[in-house]
Amino acid sequence: MTFRALVLFDIDGTLLRRAGPHHRDALAEGIRRVTGIRTDTTGIPVQGMLDPVILSLMLRKAGVPRGEIRQAMPEIQRAAERYYRRACPDIRGKLCPAVEPVLSRLTRHGILLALVTGNLTRIGWHKLRRAGIDHYFRFGAFGEMAATRAGLARLAIREARARGWVARGVPVSLVGDSPNDVIAAHGSGVRSIAVRTGVGPVEELEAERPDYLLRNLRDLRLRMVEEG
Repeated sequence: MTFRALVLFDIDGTLLRRAGPHHRDALAEGIRRVTGIRTDTTGIPVQGMLDPVILSLMLRKAGVPRGEIRQAMPEIQRAAERYYRRACPDIRGKLCPAVEPVLSRLTRHGILLALVTGNLTRIGWHKLRRAGIDHYFRFGAFGEMAATRAGLARLAIREARARGWVARGVPVSLVGDSPNDVIAAHGSGVRSIAVRTGVGPVEELEAERPDYLLRNLRDLRLRMVEEG
């Protein structure tokens, strides 16, 4: 099956808002279980960042050398994912405005939906399952798969093309709430659709010059993602 457009979605601040401390707790618990170190995300600007980068900053804050961080990182990530899958509650009430109607409408119109998120893979999928919207997304690119968000977007686009889901020249958009999402869209050559449902100031989004800047997903129109 081929699709008429591809839309890549960020998760936190874009699809979900204020989903609780369980994600940050999972990162801290992953570090504690593998290294014995107690640390947290205090002072780390986590919005729009990849989970492995956040973990690295947490460990650096605790004084762990870079070489030890690289060696421990795979097991820390697995421990964080295991913790999150046990700890995450039902978060269906944490959806941003109009998320389900928009995802449903895009799907009905033959548009392929995928994830581009800084979440670790099992955290991202479980978060969407607990929010009740995982079934809208066919695949995704997650935090441990590339060094940058633009790299994740490029991975997702390559996978969609390799599987024959979208042809070259098909419109691709990246929807997110962070300046890093806009930067990633520009860096991967796709349309940037920014939503003001995150925690950062709107001026920071405006400064990166997204193609569209919306109050929330309720303002998303089909033409925005279908234009060539």
